Amino acid sequence: MKEQNPGTEDGTFSPVQGQSLFVVNEGSFGSGNSSLSCYDAVSQTVTNGVFSMANGVPLGDTGQSMTIHGDNGWVVVNNSKIIFAVGLSDMKEKGRITGLTSPRNIAFVSDTKAYVTDLYDTKITIVNPQTYQVTGWIETEASTEQMIISDGYMYVNCWSYGTEILKIDLASDAIVKRIKVGIQPCSMALDSQNRLWVLTDGGGWEGNPAGYESPGMSRIDLNDGEVDAEWKFDDYTSVSDLTVSHDGNTLYWLRSGVCKMDINATDLPSEPLIPNSSGQTFYSLTVSPSDGDIYVGDAIDYSPNGKVYRYSADGTLKSEFSVGICPGAFCWY
Repeated sequence: MKEQNPGTEDGTFSPVQGQSLFVVNEGSFGSGNSSLSCYDAVSQTVTNGVFSMANGVPLGDTGQSMTIHGDNGWVVVNNSKIIFAVGLSDMKEKGRITGLTSPRNIAFVSDTKAYVTDLYDTKITIVNPQTYQVTGWIETEASTEQMIISDGYMYVNCWSYGTEILKIDLASDAIVKRIKVGIQPCSMALDSQNRLWVLTDGGGWEGNPAGYESPGMSRIDLNDGEVDAEWKFDDYTSVSDLTVSHDGNTLYWLRSGVCKMDINATDLPSEPLIPNSSGQTFYSLTVSPSDGDIYVGDAIDYSPNGKVYRYSADGTLKSEFSVGICPGAFCWY
């Protein structure tokens, strides 16, 4: 499949709402070479280095995630301990949140309150996005990762050495329930029936203090906050990046390729929809909210510029394009 137009480097860039996909490239840890790419799904062109192009400085060390709220994109740079707010019309910095330990994700409760999860701190940081200031904390007793809002509560997975999903009341900022799942819940997705699906990686290595087991999937009924179904994979193959289709009826995740499962299925799929081939390192995953196409980030061997593959919903390769080093996260605009 021929690679698409690599985009421009002439200092001008403006994403298009409804068709733009941002790619957060982690870079090499400790090297300060993370970057932000933007792909136009209609014209099939990619522009790399959009943050540095707009601001004249590098993004920083280890780009982690990106979230859009209002007219701003919020880019979390983990090892630099910074969250940048950038204007979506021109990608220029409008402000930054600092004073963080090892930020992973930001989720917005309102225009004046957001939560920031942390890998190396046992608290969630509360910030005011309008002033970029830290306003408080939620003590968690564990590191925290992804966040999903449903019916006035924030659900947070405790991935690193953890075994719980936290349920936080958004009005009081208090943890009201701890839901036990498998070892190291690495990602979550909310389906169309208000059920929270949790992918657990099993600890990843035999000496993990949290324990070691085969990866699995748990399903939580949010009406009562209880796990109502659990599955285990038949081996210890790495799993990650659970996501859901726009209609909330189909789950996708990475395990020896891209796996696909209907939310009403009774068994895990035995084979991936899209197997990864020799030389590929599938590292990140998203599904288009408009046409259902599947996008997979390939870190290759973690040192050269990575690639993103675009597949149709049936797993047929449609195109591919080059991005920065280690494409680790996606954000649709």
